[in-house]
Amino acid sequence: MPDHTSLEYRDDVVALFPGQGSLGSGAGAEWQSPRYWEVLARVSEAARLDVAALLTNDSDDVVRTDRAQIATFALSIIGYFDLIERGIRPRYLLGHSLGEFSALVASGLLSIEDGARLIGVRGAAMARAAAASEGSMVALMGGDEGARDALEGLDDVWVANVNGPGQIVVSGTRAGLDDLLSRHKDLGWRRATPLPVGGAFHSPLMAPAQDELDKALLSVEWGTTDAVLISNVDGGVHVSADEWRDLLSRQLTSPVQFLEATMALPESVRTSIEMPPSGVLTGLTKRIRPFERQFAPATLSELEGIEL
Repeated sequence: MPDHTSLEYRDDVVALFPGQGSLGSGAGAEWQSPRYWEVLARVSEAARLDVAALLTNDSDDVVRTDRAQIATFALSIIGYFDLIERGIRPRYLLGHSLGEFSALVASGLLSIEDGARLIGVRGAAMARAAAASEGSMVALMGGDEGARDALEGLDDVWVANVNGPGQIVVSGTRAGLDDLLSRHKDLGWRRATPLPVGGAFHSPLMAPAQDELDKALLSVEWGTTDAVLISNVDGGVHVSADEWRDLLSRQLTSPVQFLEATMALPESVRTSIEMPPSGVLTGLTKRIRPFERQFAPATLSELEGIEL
């Protein structure tokens, strides 16, 4: 980890940390700085997995739940440390689902190694829970509060992500989602799109994974931080180990309240910088609230070109 203890925080900047859905094959090809290899060595050893191969090989293996999470985490941390070396240290840190683990490592509350170990347990446990339940997810667009309320009357369908006004993702069993897809317009949704994911994430179907993660969360050491971290679970600011141990557990079976978390940022935060693999969260935040400047660097050279 770079020594940035003397670097002042930028109170007008938020760093965004993406979830696993942002990653594609070969995502690490444009980020191979010395920092890249140092971080990958530490993550790979802790996760007992060749993460460098996942990020550099042109293979669909990287989008598997148990692989995508650790690879996304590693790339986000690389981007954050490169940003620190550019002299930019955001005060506010906001992750989406898996991205909360990246934000916790960036803040100093978790070490790289403990973050990698937790994500390894989380990803494997989620993959097992997904295989046992055979659920999936559907993105819904163009609905109002009435359309949101109508979902409560469906069987085996749960709100999983609240990503913006009129834009949510639901999880459910195959039967429950088939029912939703057949009558989503009657329920008030303009568009319903099945997502190519491996399970019904952020729903009660992930309860078995929650049990496994709870055990792992008891084994890590927690640090302290002066950064401001905003939770997906309740849109609140939390900085203590006890709070985050509970929040990371609840996050597996609770909806990601990204809309609420983004709105919790003060108006003084005028710049967002999305860590790699970037783009998705920048698009979401544009629909939620205005920023004067938004950066979503796709390569190391683009990140190095950020001027604040």
